[in-house]
Amino acid sequence: MTYIPSDIAIAQATRMQRISQLARGRLGIADEHLEPYGHYKAKVSLDYLHSLQDRPDGKLILVTAISPTPAGEGKTTTVIGLGDALNRIGKKAMVCLREPSLGPVFGMKGGAAGGGYAQVVPMEDINLHFTGDFSAIALANNLLAALLDNHIHHGNALGIDVRRITWKRVMNMNDRALRDIVVSLGGPLNGFPRQDGFDIVVASEVMAIFCLAQSLDDLKTRLGNIVVGYTTEQKPICARDLQAHGAMTVLLQKAMAPNLVQTLEHTPALIHGGPFANIAHGCNSVIATRAGLKLADYVVTEAGFGADLGAEKFVNIKCRKSGLRPSASVVVATLRALKYQGGALLPSISQENLPALEKGLVNLERHVDNVQRVYGIPCVVAINHFTSDTAAEIAMLKDRMQALGVQVVLTTHWADGGFGAEELANVVVDLCAQPSDMQFVYEDSDTLWQKATQLAHKVYRAALVTASAKVRAHIDKLQADGYGHYPVCIAKTPYSFSTDAKLLGAPEGHTLDIREVRLAAGAEFVVMVCGDIMTMPGLPKQPAANRIDLVDGKIVGLF
Repeated sequence: MTYIPSDIAIAQATRMQRISQLARGRLGIADEHLEPYGHYKAKVSLDYLHSLQDRPDGKLILVTAISPTPAGEGKTTTVIGLGDALNRIGKKAMVCLREPSLGPVFGMKGGAAGGGYAQVVPMEDINLHFTGDFSAIALANNLLAALLDNHIHHGNALGIDVRRITWKRVMNMNDRALRDIVVSLGGPLNGFPRQDGFDIVVASEVMAIFCLAQSLDDLKTRLGNIVVGYTTEQKPICARDLQAHGAMTVLLQKAMAPNLVQTLEHTPALIHGGPFANIAHGCNSVIATRAGLKLADYVVTEAGFGADLGAEKFVNIKCRKSGLRPSASVVVATLRALKYQGGALLPSISQENLPALEKGLVNLERHVDNVQRVYGIPCVVAINHFTSDTAAEIAMLKDRMQALGVQVVLTTHWADGGFGAEELANVVVDLCAQPSDMQFVYEDSDTLWQKATQLAHKVYRAALVTASAKVRAHIDKLQADGYGHYPVCIAKTPYSFSTDAKLLGAPEGHTLDIREVRLAAGAEFVVMVCGDIMTMPGLPKQPAANRIDLVDGKIVGLF
């Protein structure tokens, strides 16, 4: 069995190109349009990107996946491997990814820089401080929180009801102790005590706005539209009312320029922004994606979680708001994960199990059907190949996908880099040459309730959508207040098409119960919370942070 070093060992052994050399040689970007952060990462000037607006767009490729499992699927590695493979077969390609959150890095899930020989580098920087974008987002978010409490302390001229404040502070770390707190204790000099709490940075509406804004002016307008709370008459109070949006824009000005790095094979990569894929839309910034399409002929990007959450929001929120249209999609899976979807126990997923695979394949079929028929995007299935995969299992998978008219490609980019995804690259190029007619699941003119109902029926295959009288009244009020044209962002478990994480496979006839509604007026969508959604995660019993150290000047234990 071939030994493959750890991700960080592979990354640290890589000989990277200086970012100015890569930008000039691969993308034609002169040094004056870069703001370097060391030798191997840089921000690309917004003014320069604006100068490219008359260039034709390249082809956009969306990588999505089956429902996540503990067995792993490998969506980010597929984005990177496919980008490398496209360049290997002679195409001008780059990748666009989200920035990792420190919560998963120090918690349990890990980073978001790929793995094996399909990584973006410098992986330590990308997974840790990077270029300070998340810090800027946290500062902007918390400035608004400070100005809100300061306004109340100095007389509350706007008449804000402290019981109806919706804006929270954030930090880029898992800390369950901060979920529910009381602030302003200690007497009159410290303000008026009230219940409050922290979210993680990636759950902040500022993050969602950051990734949807198409210019600094658009950013400022959206920040001003943030609703932070209500008066006793339930009149919304916006960041603009607190005169906060100008200073918030200043804090975010430099962060808005996308970050340029490279893969192990020197494919250019733009890594920018990182909103949650349930409470928000789970995609990298519109600015970075648009930049990639002007700089390359093929751009590979991803959306969070499976095709029922990430890809759906990519289509119905990001594409709707930006005008972006993918030419092709890749649905990623592993045979191990499909057997888990079919009921195989985690310790046994490396063993041949045709009954479990047959049962679990319905999950892949449902996602493929959603991508092809519901979203209208041509797709191919990419199987991250493991040595334990058997010929019989592969044959069963291919037969099932052939019935849907979808090609299956086995990939080995984790072990072999871009070489292991060349077949996938050729299939994707062919798909991009075909007509593509992406379609939305619902129309802007549909009511908020109709939008949620259509998502439930068409994507989740639910039989019924329910809500308490209080929640339904809130939805109706948002509709009456002029927010009905916004997209809806369903926040539910990513592990099932239903709201029950234990219902694996492709359940049908279940009920989607909307238990809470949140307005994201700056991001311009309405969040409908179904089930328990955590916006400030906690650390596990054995957090990854315990394994990370600095030894002889070198970071160790980071994956």
